[in-house]
Amino acid sequence: ETEIKLANNTNKKIRGMALPRTCINLSRLTSTSDKICMRLSSFASTQTAKEKWDLLSAVCLERKPVIARNLLPIEKEVLSMAQKMEYRLSLKSDHEIQLEKDRERQERIKQGDADDSDMDQASLNSAQDFEDASVEELSKFPFADRITEADKEKDQKSLDRMLDRHLLLVVRQKLGTSSVWILPQGQRQEGETMRQAAERVLAESFDGKVQSRFLGNAPCGFYKYKYPKHIREQDGNSIGAKVVYHYIAPVRK
Repeated sequence: ETEIKLANNTNKKIRGMALPRTCINLSRLTSTSDKICMRLSSFASTQTAKEKWDLLSAVCLERKPVIARNLLPIEKEVLSMAQKMEYRLSLKSDHEIQLEKDRERQERIKQGDADDSDMDQASLNSAQDFEDASVEELSKFPFADRITEADKEKDQKSLDRMLDRHLLLVVRQKLGTSSVWILPQGQRQEGETMRQAAERVLAESFDGKVQSRFLGNAPCGFYKYKYPKHIREQDGNSIGAKVVYHYIAPVRK
């Protein structure tokens, strides 16, 4: 209340007294915020210095399906219904029109109303003859079996198996004390790019016997995980691994 009354009576005097106090308060606030920022940056740098991660490069080799999978019962019913509807609503093909003309010609010949042109056309191969020959040729065509020799022998290292499914290349690697099936991966060496590390991992895992090609330089995925606590607490050990995945496709001869 006293300050308000003085301000109303002597503006100059109050301004001269109030401004230095405000500046002092702001300078104190600024110095305090600077100290907080310095402490936070010091804490962040300390945390960053303590955190050490292993950088790994992995490959994801996938063989796409070669054939379509078998339809489910409900899918077969829907397909049959769609084919019947399409047949009913579609226009007649040239072959169907020729079949009708041949039948009409045969009727005229039976009734004795045929002319010379009908007799000439009857001596040629009809549309029914072409259809019968096509059906016979189709019956002689050998369709490939969906079950391959690799499927019968249960050869899990072959690409010629499970042709209607996606296949991923996995290897057994040791992680800590456990042996698990994972995508091929290895730690990046000094001076390597992530793709070069992935190429080296693939070559070392299979002695260069895998024919494949990398689909771009950019990785297709990223994953990180922390090591068990008893490993992280040991001096010089990393706290976990950061894995970068590269997508590759097999090259079929």
